[in-house]
Amino acid sequence: MNALVIYDSVFGNTETIAQVIAAALGTQAIPVSQAEAGRLCGLDLLVVGSPTRGFRPTEGMAKLLHGLPKNHLTGVRVAAFDTRIALETINSRALRFLVDKGGYAASTLAKTLEKKGGVVTAPPEGFFVTGEQGPLKEGEGERAAAWAGGLGTRSE
Repeated sequence: MNALVIYDSVFGNTETIAQVIAAALGTQAIPVSQAEAGRLCGLDLLVVGSPTRGFRPTEGMAKLLHGLPKNHLTGVRVAAFDTRIALETINSRALRFLVDKGGYAASTLAKTLEKKGGVVTAPPEGFFVTGEQGPLKEGEGERAAAWAGGLGTRSE
């Protein structure tokens, strides 16, 4: 399977998850700064990940995906993930409300990939950090590997 994982990371947590996913898929993970539209042609599976920043993906990831031509990912199976703080761990009721209504990066990534012609092969997934800068919550690496393991066999 010709697969690629593209990620952006601020504190290293999303990079860690991306590397776990890439290892489970038997492919490589590259930072968004090294990703080029031409490299996405001919893929069987594209997985993208970003930390959730202000309810959205990072600017670098958004710029890459929005810059792709409309049907650039036609026929490519795609999946998206993010890293996030678990809603139930946010102490401020007001902030918890905002996060609940604002959402997370993975769903935005999946929608953008689909608009570019990709076929979403799995629901967007979030992996949890223990605080704004992390570290990853215990067991998230294993959960990421299990999620990735199913990507190679899933279809629409």
